[in-house]
Amino acid sequence: MRMNLKATAAALTLSLTATAASAENIVEIAAADDRFSTLVAAVTAAGLAETLSGPGPFTVYAPLNDAFAALPEGAVETLLKPENKGQLTDLLLYHVDDRKLTAGMIPAGSNYFKPLLASQRLCITAGSNGVMIADGTGEMANVVVADIMADNGVIHVVDKVLLPGTRPACH
Repeated sequence: MRMNLKATAAALTLSLTATAASAENIVEIAAADDRFSTLVAAVTAAGLAETLSGPGPFTVYAPLNDAFAALPEGAVETLLKPENKGQLTDLLLYHVDDRKLTAGMIPAGSNYFKPLLASQRLCITAGSNGVMIADGTGEMANVVVADIMADNGVIHVVDKVLLPGTRPACH
């Protein structure tokens, strides 16, 4: 019995070491999850895969495929066209912060955060109901899964594509 316990402990230690040694970046994690296939296609089309695979740190508010599907009909297809690369890039940069912000680092209440899309703001509200993000349309996205840790940052899964526009009200 002791021999099996030692073997199990050794195997567990080896497994944990292998996992730590093969940490994945944000793009690798998203690419391995079918729920983000539209996001990965968009990141690739925009030419941002290399950047988001880099050292970071990054916080990505990652919309699920269902969030992209909720956009007006034809919007995703239009954004993925090469002639719309600039617009797609801006949309995606609106989902990225150049810091590693775990859910626990977001202060209680409503606060402005500056995504990588210059001159735009998000209003992130943390409270007893979780974390919500108001975008440039004033609509709210819910963080449905927080703190997916990557070796170059963190992913927060959101149920809405964040759209730039006017500065959201943040009280």
